Amino acid sequence: MALPRPDMEAFGCSTLLPLLFLLLSPPLLALSDAQAASIARRQLLTFHGNSFDFLNDFEFDISINVDIRNPRLKLAYNALQAWKKAIFSDPTNFTSNWVGHDVCAYNGIFCAPSLDDPSIQVVAGVDFNGADLAGFIPIEIGLLNDTAFLHVNSNRFCGVLPSSLSSLTLLHELDVSNNRLVGPFPSVVLDLSALKYLDLRFNNFEGPLPPKLFDKDLDALFLNDNRFASNIPENLGNSTVSVLVLANNKFEGSIPKTIGRMKSTLNEIILSNNGFTGCLPDEIGSLSELTVLDASFNSFSGVLPETLASLRKLESLNIAHNMLTGIVPGSVCGIKSLGNFKLSDNYFKGAASECTSRSDLVFDDKGNCFLERGQQKSRKACAPVQDQPIICHHADGTKCDIDMTPPPVYSPPPPRLYSRPTPLPSPIFSPPPPVHSPPPPNAVVSPPDPYNILPPVRGFNYASPPPPQYPGYN
Repeated sequence: MALPRPDMEAFGCSTLLPLLFLLLSPPLLALSDAQAASIARRQLLTFHGNSFDFLNDFEFDISINVDIRNPRLKLAYNALQAWKKAIFSDPTNFTSNWVGHDVCAYNGIFCAPSLDDPSIQVVAGVDFNGADLAGFIPIEIGLLNDTAFLHVNSNRFCGVLPSSLSSLTLLHELDVSNNRLVGPFPSVVLDLSALKYLDLRFNNFEGPLPPKLFDKDLDALFLNDNRFASNIPENLGNSTVSVLVLANNKFEGSIPKTIGRMKSTLNEIILSNNGFTGCLPDEIGSLSELTVLDASFNSFSGVLPETLASLRKLESLNIAHNMLTGIVPGSVCGIKSLGNFKLSDNYFKGAASECTSRSDLVFDDKGNCFLERGQQKSRKACAPVQDQPIICHHADGTKCDIDMTPPPVYSPPPPRLYSRPTPLPSPIFSPPPPVHSPPPPNAVVSPPDPYNILPPVRGFNYASPPPPQYPGYN
């Protein structure tokens, strides 16, 4: 027997549904950071205090008054009607045709012959990208267990990902980016055995990453622009991803040396704007397929590993805004495929001639300690870092090799000499490329009660990848 629908206040999306429809007539109001944090706390407290998150404990009592003889489409009808009830703002009328028995004709729903019985149709995919829907994702989503891709980016879904998502055993791509989802890393995705593409960017997920994440057979992993905070698990090197984006979080510690084991798969890695420390590990030089490396806006120290010269496919290297020093090796600047090399705002004291003589290399060295180059730091600013040896400790107790005089001694790392500004997000060189839509309308002053307003769209609207080449689905 279906449980009664939980109070919408449990999801922190609103308190009084009737008021929402009155509030939707003027432009939507923006949430302040404090209001968003308060809503997130309410969502998490209520989620952990209730036991309704089971597939058999549905959130909505859906009456089937249409004739659907295909049992799988009947389950899909249940799921989609429940989801429609969980949507309390649909400004573009995206779900207006979600009526009647023909769920395959609903906006955003894609059907295909079943993998195990081609004579019947099933819901093979869901794509709500950019629909500006506000609400939450109901438990009934677990009834869509023939679905291979679920794309809901650039909406305003809040709350948590329900554990019933684990019933989608064929799910190949999950994109919930650019919403207002909260909580720790959603462990339910770890149970999705067919998952290859995971996109959680531009949400409010927080806390550490589970090591099991890097044991999954994924091809692409986007975690940027959340509130994740922890060291990167040591089993990073077990990952099979070709694209890894961790930018704009609160990660810290050093990069595990196991990264070198990703040499046959990793094409692009974005680490920018976190709190990473220590040396860039020599093992990065083993990543023979790497084309993009962005480690900017962190606190990496030591010298640039000469092993980077082995990255014969590298096209873009960004190590700006760190505390790196020494001489930039000519072997790195000599990588023929390298077109952009940004090392501004570090403490390098020089660079090989290959770096400054190549006409086909964009070489940005501003804000360093070069003697005969313009726009450099003063000698006074450079001396405390250049004159003090640096020891980079790794988790295994080893240290990186430092090419400095006097010889290295065991001492604490040098103090931070500048306050890292908050940068604009660096371009993310990864599929899908962002499409810069017009920005949302200017926010107006929020009313005193923060729970009667809708969360704003965050980030940019952008397209998900095309439907997967999944066996049996065309």
